[in-house]
Amino acid sequence: MFGHFDLSVVANSLPYLFGEGMVFTLTLTALAASGGIVLGTGLALLRLSGVPGLTHAAKFYVELMRSLPLVLVIFWFYFLVPYLGAWAIGADTPIQVGAFASALVTFTLFEAAYFSEIVRAGIQSIPKGQSAAARALGMSYAQVMRLVVLPQAFRNMVPLLLTQTIVLFQDTSLVYVLSLTDFLGAASKVAQRDGRLVEMYLFAALVYFAVCFAASLLVRRLQARTAIAR
Repeated sequence: MFGHFDLSVVANSLPYLFGEGMVFTLTLTALAASGGIVLGTGLALLRLSGVPGLTHAAKFYVELMRSLPLVLVIFWFYFLVPYLGAWAIGADTPIQVGAFASALVTFTLFEAAYFSEIVRAGIQSIPKGQSAAARALGMSYAQVMRLVVLPQAFRNMVPLLLTQTIVLFQDTSLVYVLSLTDFLGAASKVAQRDGRLVEMYLFAALVYFAVCFAASLLVRRLQARTAIAR
């Protein structure tokens, strides 16, 4: 079987695979991770606020998202949100939501649930004495979080946040259900066009492995440096 490999198909497709497919994957990963961390931080603060209504609402959201398959959430936002939006504003026709915008919103909201748990654990890892000392100095709750707790917590959380981002990078391949051209989608199109499924899917697997392995090494180095700093 390996004697019939045609690697020229891979070589000829590199500009398309990386210039369009990988750029799309990295863009979606970066935007969704950034939005997910911001939203996840808000959810974590709500869960730790001590206000019953806010705490339970944030907890319900996190548990709901973590209990659903990602591909199902993608379908929900892509097919149902246009109708829900039309119903909310009283429009007669569904709101037009592009596939990329739908995917970005879906991944941001879905990953926020996972990032929030990382942030919550990071905040709880900071000794309570520091918060008490800051409050004794007259700082408000917002100032304590912004100036004392969160800077230290994020330094401890960086390896875990990057690990979750690696998972997000892998999960972006699910956008194929929306006919978007991510890296795996680009490889699939070339494979079907040229009838070289083995070569293209094997190459795609190697690229995903190389990217994730390199990122994992970075995470390990950061974990080691964080441990030394402590």
